[in-house]
Amino acid sequence: MRAVGLKILKNKLSEYVRLAAGGETVLVTDRDRVVAELVPPRSGRSLIHADAMLAQAVREGWITPPVFAPGEVPPRQPVASFDETMRDLQRSRDER
Repeated sequence: MRAVGLKILKNKLSEYVRLAAGGETVLVTDRDRVVAELVPPRSGRSLIHADAMLAQAVREGWITPPVFAPGEVPPRQPVASFDETMRDLQRSRDER
């Protein structure tokens, strides 16, 4: 585990991000007080930013994943049969 001050972190951010990506925790200090931590990504977290954000949103419950796989067409469930629809149409025309 390493500790780094804000000023040094600002100047060498890439270096410390690489350390965190490599599995090391970096404590960020401001006037000798720990204010943040740079930590490696949790296991199971997607390496692609958009996928990670989407997975996080599903875990937090503010979006629901699709029921069907992409490209899969959901089963067709007509509201009414053709005969019912035609009878309703005829009734509607007769009422005019």
